[in-house]
Amino acid sequence: MIRSVTVYCSSSAKAPPDCFDEATILGNGLAEREIGLVYGGGHVGLMGRTADAVMQAGGTVRGIIPRFLEEREVAHYGITELHVVETMHERKMMLTEWADAFVILPGGFGTLDEFMEILTWKHLGHHRKPIILLNTNGFWDKLLLFFEQIASEGMVGGEYKRFYQICRTAEEVLDLIDEISNTGNAISEKEPHGPGTG
Repeated sequence: MIRSVTVYCSSSAKAPPDCFDEATILGNGLAEREIGLVYGGGHVGLMGRTADAVMQAGGTVRGIIPRFLEEREVAHYGITELHVVETMHERKMMLTEWADAFVILPGGFGTLDEFMEILTWKHLGHHRKPIILLNTNGFWDKLLLFFEQIASEGMVGGEYKRFYQICRTAEEVLDLIDEISNTGNAISEKEPHGPGTG
């Protein structure tokens, strides 16, 4: 059963409007399902939009933000819990430990770093939690092609596609979360889901 989802996403206010719309749908859907949001603690960009959507729909939000980013990312003091930590490592560990599943929205270097870390940890057997990539308007297509390239050159095994699922919309993400919760199947044991999986 998924009760808590960590969402990784952009803190940029310049993200495309469709990405903000999808963040709102995701946040509303998590709250409706009584699934708590865990995220990076910011008030801006897709981070802020997702958190606001959960809160406005009556849900629960826990944010974790390093002290040195508290002002830069405009820490969100209007959420259920805001935890200010000293290092990025502490933040990333808490974001990982508090999650029953991970959802990755469009984002920049920070989002990529977080996605690569949990993907690598799953590859190494450190966790078996579902990882869902929200591929809004094909945002992650080139990254997925790069994954195919490194697999074709023997840098990773072809089973890497079982480590995550791909969804085109927030509604698909929510449907997949429902499916996992209802069946109890870990994504790592399922066939790749959605478009762009090769």
